[in-house]
Amino acid sequence: MNVGSTRSEPRQVIDRKTVGAAAREERAAALDAWLADLLPDVSGISLVAVGGLGRRECAPYGDVDLVLLHGGGDVRSLADALWYPIWDARVGLDHSVRTVPEALAVARQDVKVALGLLDLRYLAGDPALAQRLRAEAAQQWRRSAAHTLPALREVTASRWQTHGELAFLLEGDVKEARGGLRDVAILRGVGMAGVADAARPAVRAAHTRLLDVRDALHVTAGRRVDRLLAQDREAVAGLLDLPDGDALLRRIAQDARAVAYAVDDAWRAIDRWSRPAGPPTRRPIGRDVVEQDGEAVLARAAVAPRPDPSLALRVAAAAANATLPIARPTLEWLAAFCPPPSTPWPAAAREALLTLLGSGTGLVPTWEACDRYGLVLGWLPEWSRVRGHPQYNPVHLYTVDRHLVQAAAEASAFTREVARPDLLVLAAFLHDIGKGLPSPHPPGTPPDHSVLGAPVAARIAAEIGLPRDDVAMVEKLVRLHLLLPDVATRRDLADPVTIRRVADAVGDVTTLDLLYALTRADAAATGPGAWSRWKGRLVASLVDRVRSTLDTGEVPPAPVPDRALVADPLPAVHVNGDRVSVAATDRRGLLAAVAGCLTLHRLDVVTADVSSVEGRALVQCAVQTRFGALPDAEALRVDLRRAALGQLPERLNRRGASRPGGAAARVVWHRDAATDAAVLELRAADAPGLLYRVARALEEVGADVRAARISTLGGDVVDAFYLVGQWVDPTVRSEVAGAVLAAAG
Repeated sequence: MNVGSTRSEPRQVIDRKTVGAAAREERAAALDAWLADLLPDVSGISLVAVGGLGRRECAPYGDVDLVLLHGGGDVRSLADALWYPIWDARVGLDHSVRTVPEALAVARQDVKVALGLLDLRYLAGDPALAQRLRAEAAQQWRRSAAHTLPALREVTASRWQTHGELAFLLEGDVKEARGGLRDVAILRGVGMAGVADAARPAVRAAHTRLLDVRDALHVTAGRRVDRLLAQDREAVAGLLDLPDGDALLRRIAQDARAVAYAVDDAWRAIDRWSRPAGPPTRRPIGRDVVEQDGEAVLARAAVAPRPDPSLALRVAAAAANATLPIARPTLEWLAAFCPPPSTPWPAAAREALLTLLGSGTGLVPTWEACDRYGLVLGWLPEWSRVRGHPQYNPVHLYTVDRHLVQAAAEASAFTREVARPDLLVLAAFLHDIGKGLPSPHPPGTPPDHSVLGAPVAARIAAEIGLPRDDVAMVEKLVRLHLLLPDVATRRDLADPVTIRRVADAVGDVTTLDLLYALTRADAAATGPGAWSRWKGRLVASLVDRVRSTLDTGEVPPAPVPDRALVADPLPAVHVNGDRVSVAATDRRGLLAAVAGCLTLHRLDVVTADVSSVEGRALVQCAVQTRFGALPDAEALRVDLRRAALGQLPERLNRRGASRPGGAAARVVWHRDAATDAAVLELRAADAPGLLYRVARALEEVGADVRAARISTLGGDVVDAFYLVGQWVDPTVRSEVAGAVLAAAG
């Protein structure tokens, strides 16, 4: 940026195109020289920098935070003479004018100001005035730490609530989100209070790299920006000499987690520091592990020249089951001296891992701590591939590695429902281990991570010493972990072919129970968008029908439609919460009419069944509101009756003219997936009214829809339509697919 002197002439050119520590230092030096020249030579005045300039961490388009210190009196004209050239040079400015007592008083009232004064750096004027404020601010910070640090913790928690966790965000704020640059300042403040050593090598390295990311963001955007947007990833990665946006997100995730873990550890240190002093108490919580001062530490007898290779795992299992953090010195010692288990693992190591994975809420923080200190890569070298791996579907809250650990933690809630709880938590931990593996199929073909991950999971299960049958079960669970939710949301559960195929794939009730528990654990670990009441009902219904088939060898009969729909005068409409049913004279197009009416009421169809009973066409849907509350039931009934009679309002057709954007839609045919129909599967971007448009297109080409399954994941849908007949003619199939794709836009 070009900045001018007091005569508004260019004084120095600040480099806005370079990334890195040296560039930040050069920018700070140039700003220092220019700002010092702006301050008139007046006694009793000092210009100091705080914030990024105070730390000499000047981003290409960063603001400058300045304080004009004075000894008293009216300095407004002097301040204006200083600030206006900065504004004229179009440099962002955060400024204040204070005496030393005023600055200290504000710091006592505002913890963020108090923290900022710790970065104070002299620029020009009276150095003694600046030194006095810096010394007294630091002294006040240390003296008031007992009440300042808890206030700082509250402010930090509020900021995290607003900005989320940087490690798991696809478009995170590298400054404000949890684990970002603002948290490094928190650690610096804790360290200056004398409570904990916060300047660890891992944090310093992460801090430098996050500053580089912010520099690259500024260069890419050409302005001050702290949020990494999707469209900027590749450019930022290039400026940082990283191969692609994936590598950038992975590096940010690891750095943010290093900072976040250090902040959590600092809060624990503050808690210990604030408690009344007393003799330490030690309580055994596992073999070679004791609790001391609220942390898990090694028993003295365990510190030996040749530690047991299972020791680190046993410490982690004991800590997780006791929901205690592992003390930092213990983690450092284990990382330095404890070797990983030999292959295959001894029984003690294997049992400790399974105990750790089944520990529930204690698993995630314990695993994170072990991962921060490199222990996990010693146990499972394959972990390096999924560590910090981003997931681009917005339904996922976490990176792949955290999702796997979270899934194991969630699976512990279902261990009493299955015959092999140990295999459940292990399969949950490994179910997505295939993500990120290259696909053996042609380019452009989406890899099936379940198939890719199954042999990897089997290899890991064998390496930790499981017997052959258990290895085969883990491999099967990983390979089939998407079977139940995919079939429940994309296939007709009333069709015997659907139930028989799932039963044949699963093979036995023990496996079915494990898959059902794994499905729910996976959904809970993914995020709230991955599960809903309707999806839960569908999966439970599928499991019940498959279990009956496995027990008896016969597929149970399909559920009988509501008899009132068959008996009531036509058109019959029932609205019960999120269930909508319509019976009308049997005719093609009823599904499109009902879907269109629901669209007008801002309802999305999540399942749709179309059947014919006693000469009546029945459409039964599960719906969910797009936003807000469910519409008025009586108004919906009135409009559904009109729709059943073919009286759709004209505005629906106008709405239907709009088309969703995004990637190209695809149509996939399955001609052997149903008893009396071919299944047309549409994969497309979701949009309001999509079901209406597609059902209308199918009606216009003469396709008779017997059933539909609507599956939405994030911004995409996989909609399956059961078209009565064999549909063997490729020309006819091509025409139908073309009409559907045109409707999907």
